[in-house]
Amino acid sequence: MPADISFAINYFNEEKITNLIIMIIGIISIVFSLVFLFIIKYSFFKGMAIPLLLIGMIQVTAGTIVYTRTAKDIIRIEEGFKTGITATKNSELIRMKKVDRNFVIYQWIEIALIFTGIILYSIFYRSKLVFWKGLALGLIIQASVILMVDSASKKNAEHYMIFLNAI
Repeated sequence: MPADISFAINYFNEEKITNLIIMIIGIISIVFSLVFLFIIKYSFFKGMAIPLLLIGMIQVTAGTIVYTRTAKDIIRIEEGFKTGITATKNSELIRMKKVDRNFVIYQWIEIALIFTGIILYSIFYRSKLVFWKGLALGLIIQASVILMVDSASKKNAEHYMIFLNAI
């Protein structure tokens, strides 16, 4: 295995760890949402349960897909570096540009969800309709967590693209 490839392997291993964390956060979110829906049953927590459950399901699904795919990505990169570095580099750069564009889209969606949560919370701050405050807070929490994770992942992807451009 060429020395250059260790950076690529580290990138994919970091991606795997990040998605394991996303899966764990998603599972915790789902558990909390079920507790809020079926045990606590207070309107505020029922509102909070909705984004915790929906976004938690997305976290578990997306995290699992990327986590399980990563081992195949490492093998693909190792083989590519052995058989044709230039072709592998070019195909990875194309793939990573698409990944980077997707991160930008995801981050804008997450920012919009955070602002939606803030606006909802502001509207219902003094209201007795605590369901909406719970929904807003759950939305703010989940979107903020995903934004932080995606921002870190985007930074790692940018470093990987710099590595690819340098070889």
